[in-house]
Formats: sequence, structure tokens, C-alpha cells
Amino acid sequence: MKDSILTREALLDGSIRDYILHNPELRRLILPDEERIASLRATLDGRPAKGDVWVFGYGSLIWNPAFHFVEKRTARIHGYHRRFCLWTQLGRGSAENPGLVLGLERGGACRGVMFRIAEEAVETELDILWRREMFTGAYCPTWVSARSGGDSVPAITFVINRENDRYAGRLSDDTAARHIATAAGPMGACCEYLFETVRHLAELGIRDRGLEAMAGKVRAQQG
Repeated sequence: MKDSILTREALLDGSIRDYILHNPELRRLILPDEERIASLRATLDGRPAKGDVWVFGYGSLIWNPAFHFVEKRTARIHGYHRRFCLWTQLGRGSAENPGLVLGLERGGACRGVMFRIAEEAVETELDILWRREMFTGAYCPTWVSARSGGDSVPAITFVINRENDRYAGRLSDDTAARHIATAAGPMGACCEYLFETVRHLAELGIRDRGLEAMAGKVRAQQG
């Protein structure tokens, strides 16, 4: 698979999926197309109201959403916090040395970015989002209340699926830092995922002291 960037084009032309299908060790992780489509349909059927759809991003969606949107705002959700709890043997890791990416665990609160998708583009753009976030079923698409300024709107976000084989559980910070510091895959080094997330949050005026501390641990392990 080419390059280290997860792009809209790579999601649409199926190159990412083809890469996984041609790797026997990874093929079992893929969610069948019919299940992915059914997940999207069920999520849309459960939306609180017709019209534009908001998506809440807390990790790489903040800096590389790949889908088209018409508005972006910083936002906060309650009841969930981000954590490195999802193994990646696919993009920023390998079967021998898996990396870790973020998921939402229950409890606390999380600040991130919410994106508004225009009503007429919802089906197309959410299909791209599902191809990106739901190709292994590691997340549970969930409607949450996202607050931005004085507004509160329903938004889709992706909560970790604790039943999925890729769920890492509650690793110690030292164990997580070791994997993040050393893992790499076709989409690049796992540490860059962390560093880019911290950098873009800071540019938005969002402090995440847990992620900042993890970035410090990772840099220390790298010498």
C-alpha cells in the first residue's frame, strides 16, 4: 500500500481494503461489506432528526478527516474520554509489533472537533467515514450530545468496541508508550499519530494533559 497518509482517494478506490485482503494474517479482521453498510444504515435510522449530520472527532479525524464537511467547530462531549486502547496491526503497526490508536472509553469528558456534513451529502460522506472507521468493527458508532459554545447538537462518534479482538484494555502508560514509540506500518510511525494529535489539539487551544504526558514518555523511550 502506498505512502503513509490515509486519503479520501485510498478509501474510495479500495486500495486500503485490498492491502488487508492480500495479507492472510490481517484478512480475518475485516468487517464484511454487508455488516459495515448495515451499521451505517442503523446509525442513520437512529438519528434524532433529519437534516445535516455532525460528526465528533477526537483523534486523527481532527487533522485528517478525509470526508467533506461544510463547518468545523471545537466541541466537548461528556460521558467518554479518549485513551490509547485499540491495537493497530494494519496501518501504524504490524502483527509482530502492533501500534496503538485512540478510542473513546466510558467516563469523564473529551474535547475535540465536530464536523457538519450537509444533508444532501450525508449518505456519500458517511460511507467514506464508515470505510475508514468501521472496516474492522473495532468501534461502536454512537450518537452523543456535543457542546460548542452555547449550542448542543447530536453528533456521531466512535466508541471503542470492547468485544473486538483489537481492544487492548487498560494498558499501563509505560506499556502503551513502548508500543507507540516503536511500532510502524504502511501508514507511518505510530508515534507520529500521537504527536500530530497533540499538535493539532494545541493549535485549536485544547490541552489534553494525558496525551501530552504520553508524548513525553514516548520521546523519552526514543532517546
